[in-house]
Amino acid sequence: MLLRKSIPDGPAPVHCAVTLQVRAGREAEFEALLLRFVQRSLDYRVSTGVHLIRPIPGSGSREYGILRSFMSDDHRREFYESEAFKQYKVDTRDLVEGEPVVRSLHGLEAFFRNGASSPPRWKMAIVTWLGVFPTVLFWTTAFDSHLTSLHPIVVTAVVTILTVITLAWCAMPFLVNVFRPWLHQT
Repeated sequence: MLLRKSIPDGPAPVHCAVTLQVRAGREAEFEALLLRFVQRSLDYRVSTGVHLIRPIPGSGSREYGILRSFMSDDHRREFYESEAFKQYKVDTRDLVEGEPVVRSLHGLEAFFRNGASSPPRWKMAIVTWLGVFPTVLFWTTAFDSHLTSLHPIVVTAVVTILTVITLAWCAMPFLVNVFRPWLHQT
């Protein structure tokens, strides 16, 4: 589930990944509380979006992920020091095991996270290329006859927009799932 609001001009946005383990049998209660908090938190002026990641049904995992975006590092700090967040921590204290793991994210590494570590960058680069190349090829071919009359910059803009959308919601989640054993092989 992705919730986002418009991002004003200013400092570079900051992205954080939060992972936590929910106590067995408390998942529905946790999700209901989390969704209420997320809705309220978007009214808080410093947060620009949040993406919730639930465990795969039947996987036995109880790990939840929260990808949150902020307008700046100062805004991130303000959010995590807010009374609203402190109340959320109190409300979820009995629903989660241990402390959440909070990590700052840079680039595509959010797709590749497994536990507390990311795979080597060279592996991330290979899997990313495996998503980018066929996606660019597909969109370029699909719209070839429609794009030939347009300026090359417009063609590049259209193809890259479609590529980014396809990568973010389809190709990368699929490829990371397929290559997960190799990516995190020790």
